[in-house]
Amino acid sequence: MEEKSELKEGRGRRASRRQWIKFGVVTLLYLLFLLWVRSWWGLIVVPFIYDIYISKRIPWTWWRRAKNATVKSVMSWVDAIVFALVAVYFVNIYLFQNYQIPSSSLEKSLLVGDFLFVSKMSYGPRVPNTPLSMPLTQHTLPLLNCKSYLDWPQWDYKRVAGFGKVKRNDIVVFNFPAGDTVALNHQGEDIYALAYREGRRLYPNPVQMDSLTREQQRAVYNLYYSAGRKQIDENPQLYGKVVVRPVDRRENYVKRCVGLPGDTLLIKDGQVYADGKPVPNAEGVQFNYFVQTTGPYITEDMFRELGISLDDQLLMNGDPAWEAALADMGLNRRDAQGRLAPIYHLPLTRQMYTTLSGNRKLVSGIVKEPAFYSGDIYPLNLYTHWDRDNYGPIWIPAKGETIKLTADNLPIYQRCIEAYEGNKLEQKPDGIYINGQKTDTYTFRMDYYWMMGDNRHNSLDSRYWGFVPEDHVVGKPILIWLSLDKDRGWFDGHVRWNRLFKWVDNAE
Repeated sequence: MEEKSELKEGRGRRASRRQWIKFGVVTLLYLLFLLWVRSWWGLIVVPFIYDIYISKRIPWTWWRRAKNATVKSVMSWVDAIVFALVAVYFVNIYLFQNYQIPSSSLEKSLLVGDFLFVSKMSYGPRVPNTPLSMPLTQHTLPLLNCKSYLDWPQWDYKRVAGFGKVKRNDIVVFNFPAGDTVALNHQGEDIYALAYREGRRLYPNPVQMDSLTREQQRAVYNLYYSAGRKQIDENPQLYGKVVVRPVDRRENYVKRCVGLPGDTLLIKDGQVYADGKPVPNAEGVQFNYFVQTTGPYITEDMFRELGISLDDQLLMNGDPAWEAALADMGLNRRDAQGRLAPIYHLPLTRQMYTTLSGNRKLVSGIVKEPAFYSGDIYPLNLYTHWDRDNYGPIWIPAKGETIKLTADNLPIYQRCIEAYEGNKLEQKPDGIYINGQKTDTYTFRMDYYWMMGDNRHNSLDSRYWGFVPEDHVVGKPILIWLSLDKDRGWFDGHVRWNRLFKWVDNAE
């Protein structure tokens, strides 16, 4: 009875001037936030703000008046946790989030073990596609191993005002474009590349593509993909369940933007060109090389001095299948017993290359890894002679620009038209149909970017899965707040102190 009377008294009391001021300030800030994100659905929250500060009809803090000490203690923790989760949710979406570098694709600009603050404001935060999700998770809840978001509601792409747009040579965090469909046991490989690989495995006899017409080549690729996708769908115990993820729940990748909307991009002998002009390489750009010594092995101290991690120290000796290929590259120095002197497969920057090649007492030869090591190049369903070091030319789609569709460029832009911009595309004997209408042109509704890793021969990037649509762009890394070297102990350089609190542009 006493608790109820206290509640009634609180409801009946007139709001003070201080309460009205608090309500006014909070409401004004909230309305400015809604204006920024252009979402007036948020007005339904205003009555609740009014109740919290003025009317107090809903007992938001009922637990504070509870007589049971356990209830008070538990609910105080619940209140603090809920407040923290809500705060983190909005900070992660609209301001910045933490990101850890998982792979060496951007070395030596960013290193495995770097922890970054990623600014959402740099390019403007996205309103989430899946607003109902658990903070600090991307797509899966730890331990429970289930989805960390609800499929409903799903909102269309919208980006609010930020400080600018993606510029050439920016390092950018984005959602993996080819990660829309994933086989859970093979999450490191997009399902399209996986399907083509498995399809070719089912048809082991190589097809001489040069002798086929474009239509015949397309039929072969369709056969590979259909057979591979069927294999994946019918064997969930091997490949895992196949799931579809919305844009903001796809894996986060980080690469460097080397191509902007409207650019014609070309890669020649490893150098990137945009509209015929070379794109300046970051200081940390590196390529793979085969390095043969004069006889001794490279010491661990020298590897540390060069900055080559244990994962990248690959010794080629001991595999007879490699000997002939390495000898053909000119790496044929042998000892008195006729054995090849040690040969390493290493990623090297220009400075590292100069250091090793200048050490004639230790190094007898260095050869750049041949381009035919490239693997499958985008687009997977078009036969070209492109490789990772000699690619294109390829035009990067720009919002509002119209192209003429042909048999040669349709595979390049098919995913943009279908997957990213949501059209139904059909190829019939009499031509191309988009949303049921026959056409030979298409006008793009979004800007697209070309992203590549600085570790050029160890980066799965746009050369392998294509363009990055603007709605996939997450933000810009701005600060390294922690850096850990997994190859070293806590008392042996595990923390890279020289990288702590460094701006990303100055991190090399």
